[in-house]
Amino acid sequence: MNKDDESGERSRPRSGPAGAAAPDSGKPQRPQGGGGILMGRVFGVPVYVAPSWFLVAALITWVFGGQIERVLPELGNARYLVSLFFAVAFYASVLVHELAHTVAALRFKLPVRRIQLQFFGGVSEIEKECETPGREFVLAFVGPLLSLLLAGVFYGAMYAAEPGTVTGVLLTGLMISNLIVAAFNLLPGLPLDGGRMLRAVVWKITGRPMSGTVAAAWVGRALAVTVLIGLPLLTHTGALGNDTRDISGLETVTDALLAAILAAIIWTGAGNSLRMARLREHLPDLRARTLTRRAVPVEPGTPLSEALRRANEAGARALVVVDGQGEPTALVRETAIVGVPQHRRPWVAVSGLAQELTEGMRVPADLAGEALLDKLRATPATEYLVVEESGEIYGVLSTADVERAFVQAMARPGS
Repeated sequence: MNKDDESGERSRPRSGPAGAAAPDSGKPQRPQGGGGILMGRVFGVPVYVAPSWFLVAALITWVFGGQIERVLPELGNARYLVSLFFAVAFYASVLVHELAHTVAALRFKLPVRRIQLQFFGGVSEIEKECETPGREFVLAFVGPLLSLLLAGVFYGAMYAAEPGTVTGVLLTGLMISNLIVAAFNLLPGLPLDGGRMLRAVVWKITGRPMSGTVAAAWVGRALAVTVLIGLPLLTHTGALGNDTRDISGLETVTDALLAAILAAIIWTGAGNSLRMARLREHLPDLRARTLTRRAVPVEPGTPLSEALRRANEAGARALVVVDGQGEPTALVRETAIVGVPQHRRPWVAVSGLAQELTEGMRVPADLAGEALLDKLRATPATEYLVVEESGEIYGVLSTADVERAFVQAMARPGS
């Protein structure tokens, strides 16, 4: 019997600021938290606010409050309340951006796990890939499009508001911030929306999704380097229309830190997108029949030592508990076996180490790729009973073996 414990937690790929996430790799996963505070559900999709959002909201409140002081000095400390309202309204705009991705995904019958507002934007966690490059392009483009439309709405409302008022300042700030969100996400590199649009174009031209991913990921890495070097230079050369004489040492450090954070987000996201695409390319290689361990049937009262002796003689690596008619009723957990000392094994019955078999834990031996992973996701467990079409026991599939196969798939270069 293999004594390796189940491998560590999986990571989910995420997009950069205000973007659609790369589809989930589909890797079997353990139950996990929602990823923040649940704010509600929209179109049946849960919306979470990550703890990092509060840090960014406080930063926006402080920075925007300083800008308001220059325009409306008579507000005094009340400017921070106005600035806090702006931070909340800005992230409401980001939520609209993410809802555009979500609606498009649901329209294309792609499941959306959740929307999360987090550090530097938001993410829509879409669980599957688009089937065509055209849908991929639309799914990516609708987010920036909604941000541009919001910027237009705030632009129109800005002219209807009285200049030099709180309302006017807020509308101007929201117009500019939505333009920035749209422009940033249209940059043609993964994990940004523009990168997914570039991926769709290359996919359409070459006919290979992987080629599009590789191209967009490397452009994303080039963008990360550009942001790291270019953002501080734009500020300090006055290219953004600012007065370089007013730049302080603190602002220099802040600009460099902001550039480094954005560059890290883009670089990491591009790498994750590339790894997930490579893994997805090898998904068809993941077959229940080839990953299944041979198993021996044992009665509930069989001592563990005797069950292991039978398994070793048969060259098996798993134990299935059966009833008097030979029908499987439970699977002996590998982790439970490891936890029993050698000297106690003759006195411990296998029934005490077994997990009751549910219908969701029965896996057809012919399942492979996405269908296999969907089956495992539906009923999280450490072991599954693999059966032939006739109902005959084929063996036991361990989640640890599937995860190791994922690691091996990730290590192989894409074709």
